Amino acid sequence: MNTAAVLVAGLEQEGVEHVFGLPGEENEATMFALRDSDVTFVPVRHEQGAAFMADVYGRLTGDAGVCLSTLGPGATNLLTGVADANLDKAPLVAITGQGGLESLHVESHQKLDVVEMFAPVTKWNAQISDPGIVHESVRKAFKTAEYEKPGATHLELPEDVADEDCDVEPMEPRQRVRRPEPDVPSIDKVRELLADAERPIVIAGNGAVRTDASDDLRAFVESYDLPVAATYMGKGAVSDDDEHSLLTLDSGEHEEASDAIESSDLVITVGYDIAEHDPADWNPEKDTTIVHVDSEPAEVYEHYNPDVEVVSDIAAAVRELDACCEEIDAEFERGWYDDLREHILADVSPEPDEGDAFTVKAVLPYLRDAMDAEDVLLSDVGSHKMAIAQNFVTYEPNTCIISNGLASMGISVPGGLAADLATDANVVAATGDGGFMMNAAEIETATRMGREYTILLFRDDEYGLITEEQVEHRGEHFGTELQNPDFQTFAESFGIEAYRPESWDELEDALTEAVPSDELSLVEVVLD
Repeated sequence: MNTAAVLVAGLEQEGVEHVFGLPGEENEATMFALRDSDVTFVPVRHEQGAAFMADVYGRLTGDAGVCLSTLGPGATNLLTGVADANLDKAPLVAITGQGGLESLHVESHQKLDVVEMFAPVTKWNAQISDPGIVHESVRKAFKTAEYEKPGATHLELPEDVADEDCDVEPMEPRQRVRRPEPDVPSIDKVRELLADAERPIVIAGNGAVRTDASDDLRAFVESYDLPVAATYMGKGAVSDDDEHSLLTLDSGEHEEASDAIESSDLVITVGYDIAEHDPADWNPEKDTTIVHVDSEPAEVYEHYNPDVEVVSDIAAAVRELDACCEEIDAEFERGWYDDLREHILADVSPEPDEGDAFTVKAVLPYLRDAMDAEDVLLSDVGSHKMAIAQNFVTYEPNTCIISNGLASMGISVPGGLAADLATDANVVAATGDGGFMMNAAEIETATRMGREYTILLFRDDEYGLITEEQVEHRGEHFGTELQNPDFQTFAESFGIEAYRPESWDELEDALTEAVPSDELSLVEVVLD
């Protein structure tokens, strides 16, 4: 076996089923090793699409998604999706080719220091410079990518090393590293804060979803009638159908969640990462009493300076909080947030008149009705993302996927393909016209693979979110207007079904038909 074959054997050992990427001269040995393996190679139309596919696959499954490129421009194209995975805490392993070792000391064709370039956007990366380290490198890449908090890793394989004979065997994966139980002194301090509290509130972050802590969190808030507000990436940790849910931390039309935090006397954050939502929005005066429950210590930030940090396995910590409340026989004020929840629900469920123009917010209840609780909505980035984050009611963890770390446009169409691979549920990829056109070519990849998901395309012929912000700041906008193709004809050119509803009844019919179907389809919603 050569080094490339051992690398691919390592992927098989790790349970990898798909590698998303583009072939090149410098990864030729890896390509043919993939051909002879049980791993399915998925040729994509752009390396960014490959990275987004690996990103979404990792976030939904907890197993590292894998993307592949050649050197130079292939690697630079991969970079954005790798960075997105790293900031969204999605496990991903990127593999890039490189020229031979004998040429790396001089300027050469397409040569970039790819390892140095990927270092700031990964948890760990390395060049496989010797066949004897390939097995350890693959195992470390997956172990590092997948343990909490997960993220991206990167391996570079020079073409001459890839072709060298290799006599090492892939390393067998072991049980994943898990965080310890919470420490007694921290829990004792939390117990004191809970004993003095009357109106605690919970903020559920990405970690509550990512670490399967949802069941424990739901039991905790049910036992003590605690309100919960989620970050955009924590949606579904507690069902929005639950009377304790205040939906999401707001940064838009409704401010009830901030009002609830302001009225509370103790904030318990569970799996919260400040990259998800700036604490300055809900702790502007820096005087909120905070308990930080997470797998890592809190970032140092003046608006997020927790009184107590419980650093441990998140689910185990939530169970300890539950026990603390039972031990002190906690009797928190009941139902103080009920009116706030009623206002939120009324706001997120508008009933348009037949002649009203389409808005993202008003479309979402129709989409929700067309989707089962376990179906997955993946949002691209733009003004529609804000509406989805704040208004799309979510019932189960990991069923509303929003990128809010790097928050990169273009993730939705390729991400929908990966989501369809990762789950048996129906998938909807929601996108604006700006993000759609960035990676629309991956529709061809999806049709070639026979994938079945729905692209919900909101068209406003501009970069709408930037228009809104410019108008808010300056009273006018510049450089945001777009000219689009006929999206229905564009979609049909790939051989997929396309809808362009012109009334609310037609919208309902289109979504009801498209979402549960066994076909790839596009529903274009033209916004006023």
